[in-house]
Amino acid sequence: MGRGGGATASEKPEPPSEARRGTGSGFFINAAGLLVTNAHVVDVGDAIQIRMADGRRFVGKVAGKDDRVDLALVRIDGASNLPVLPLGDSNRVRVGELVLALGHPFGLEQTVSFGIVSRKGAPLSVAAPGFDFIQTDAAINPGNSGGPLVNMAGEVIGVNSMAARNGSIGFAIPSNLLKQLLPQLAEKGKIEWGWLGVSIGEVGDEELTTLNLKEPRGAVIREVMPGEPAARGGLRANDVVVSFDGTPVEAPKDLQRLVAVTPVGTRVRLGVLRNGQAEDVEVTVGVYRDTPLGK
Repeated sequence: MGRGGGATASEKPEPPSEARRGTGSGFFINAAGLLVTNAHVVDVGDAIQIRMADGRRFVGKVAGKDDRVDLALVRIDGASNLPVLPLGDSNRVRVGELVLALGHPFGLEQTVSFGIVSRKGAPLSVAAPGFDFIQTDAAINPGNSGGPLVNMAGEVIGVNSMAARNGSIGFAIPSNLLKQLLPQLAEKGKIEWGWLGVSIGEVGDEELTTLNLKEPRGAVIREVMPGEPAARGGLRANDVVVSFDGTPVEAPKDLQRLVAVTPVGTRVRLGVLRNGQAEDVEVTVGVYRDTPLGK
């Protein structure tokens, strides 16, 4: 297997029905040999074979990996003249914008597919809570995983991650999320996600009277895990969180996203509505653990 910025994973093209397991794509983000791909692409082991478009081959080592957003970093040493791609601003991407998906689907080397951004803010339950993917109709097939989604300026605005079963809809991890996670991945080899230890939901119109609210906004606490950060800080079931350290929380995904990227050990002030009355609750963000509540 292998990956690369302009790299291919297979030693020879293979027909679609025989695409090799574990192949994928990737791209270099700096001249020091740091390559971005998907976590599921490097699950076969720590040593990764990388084949470049110019025929060069390298063996890389997994430098960092996170399964929640399906990101991985691979580092190679002793390489020069690497094709580095610049990271663009995914927040500026617009629906209808033209994009290119690069990779080597089905073992077909150096393939480019053309399409548009079909949707922004596509939530995927398999991804880290609160994070949205970029949806595109540019073909993303097996082997494209980890490759770049590029705008017409040649900037990476997403990392191709997954596609619908029929291949007509693909999803990419936004480049701005990649920028946010890169320092931790490179330094620690993993992402320490923040968490509170609660189950949350949307405030329904039918709950306004029960919660003593005037409008359905914020994130309502459904359940608090005993002994976890939220419980220790004094959060209660039916509290409605409307701000996180001064940042407004309009919906559950806002709270999920803000908690997830807050450094573990940070003490934050949550603005809550408790039976309709505004209160502040201070909570120290803990480390995410994969549990049924998982928020």
